[in-house]
Amino acid sequence: MDRMGAEMAREHGGMDRTESSAFALGDDGADLMVESARRLAIPEELLALRELDVHYEDEFQTLWTYMRPEGRPSFTPAMLADFEAWQDLIGRGFGDGKVPLRYLVLGSRAPGVFCFGGDLKLFKQLIESRDRDGLVHYGHRCCAILHRNIQTLGIPMLTIGLVEGAALGGGFEALLSFDYIVAERGATFGLPEIMFGLFPGMGAHALLSRKLGSAMAERLITSNRTYTAEEMYDLGLVHQLAENGDGLEACRDFIRKAERRHAGLVNARKAMKISWNLELDELNRITELWADAALQLREQDLKVMSRLVSAQVKLADAA
Repeated sequence: MDRMGAEMAREHGGMDRTESSAFALGDDGADLMVESARRLAIPEELLALRELDVHYEDEFQTLWTYMRPEGRPSFTPAMLADFEAWQDLIGRGFGDGKVPLRYLVLGSRAPGVFCFGGDLKLFKQLIESRDRDGLVHYGHRCCAILHRNIQTLGIPMLTIGLVEGAALGGGFEALLSFDYIVAERGATFGLPEIMFGLFPGMGAHALLSRKLGSAMAERLITSNRTYTAEEMYDLGLVHQLAENGDGLEACRDFIRKAERRHAGLVNARKAMKISWNLELDELNRITELWADAALQLREQDLKVMSRLVSAQVKLADAA
């Protein structure tokens, strides 16, 4: 669908972008050519990422992205590599003088799961091999992606997390970096790291303490509770609720309502982030503390981690 303009061009004698723009097609035709030109300007690599489905919608200049994990729906190194490329390609292809972008939406194709978070299987391997550098490297990659998302890649747009299932651990942390969260009522949120003697190390402390205050942040981080979408809405972390199965339409409705006040919302979010004064160095220092804490886990903690991985695999397979 996103390469439709290119296919049309090939069918009409392989005309290039300059030639195609010269046709006088009337108002409707002109709109179609503008849309086609936009799609042709989108970096092709963005539409061919292995674990991310990306689609551009002209009406509200929205880039829809869905995680499409191979295996357990978590932030594996392969998924992180796709997110790094995703951000680079969006920065290269969108913004002033490029393809216009007003909204960036992230959801998931994994049934019943937004994201289980960090790659616990990898963590266990790195801990057992005493590989602090490996843990820190993983954490720094996550922090860089999260921080760039907070800064909206330098593009005056609104970012939206669309949650239609479980958002746990790093999946929940990732959502906290978005400007707005739209969630179905059946969605769940939680930070389970404390159950195996660890804490979320890629943004939860920094962002929850700024959004909710340190006392409430600590409660969420240490409670080992699963929270409902309604509870997250009451806390102000979820901005719009949807009935189960209606998440996509609720997200579209949110965008339609935001459109007439887009500039105000974008700049209000910028002002909020100035008040946060959240630098990448702060996130990195916390993730380094997380890596040191991970190396202090006991054998029984690693067994709990393994059981959690097995439970999540079964849950994903059942879904």
